Amino acid sequence: MDRRDNLSPQGKSTQVLVDFLEVAVTSILFHKGVYPPGAFERRKYMNLVVHKAIHPELQDYIHSAVNRLFPFIEKGVVERVAVVFFDTDNTPLERYIFKLQVNQSYNSKVEEADLGFALRSFILKLSLSKGITKILPKDCRWEVIAFFCSDAQTSGSKVAELWIPTDTKQWQQPPLITPLKSMSSEPLGLQLYLEHPNSLDK
Repeated sequence: MDRRDNLSPQGKSTQVLVDFLEVAVTSILFHKGVYPPGAFERRKYMNLVVHKAIHPELQDYIHSAVNRLFPFIEKGVVERVAVVFFDTDNTPLERYIFKLQVNQSYNSKVEEADLGFALRSFILKLSLSKGITKILPKDCRWEVIAFFCSDAQTSGSKVAELWIPTDTKQWQQPPLITPLKSMSSEPLGLQLYLEHPNSLDK
């Protein structure tokens, strides 16, 4: 039985969001040129041509990273999900931030197709944002990082053990923020923006 069949309204919107995040993370990696084009294949998502990783380890990492967030997003304890690029000193170079909001009190039917179609515009925006992003060094690395609310520590889920505190360096000054796209609808709200280091951090 598909997990979607017995989901609450929050669960259904979370599943749509998790599916979207998997596509979005892969799209970011493709457009940033972190891997050669041959590491991806063309697929369809909401009638939009996107890219899917074909290397098993890369595909598994992306899939596992976003899907392990499902119970936390559903409960509303994930504030942001970020794709962060680092230099060799482990200092962030650029961050793609997805700020999430799942309405915990929403009890009406979720139109998954409509919700997915709304998220489609975020994928389009990612493909058009290349001109405002940084050119990354060849030896950069990247991670998917989740930012949890403080009460996530008391959720009691075994899945929490799979997420560990990050030891990466942080910027000393507030970052420069470039908004890319936002939507606010029931039961899901989403903002996408870029963060770059302030000139004082360079």
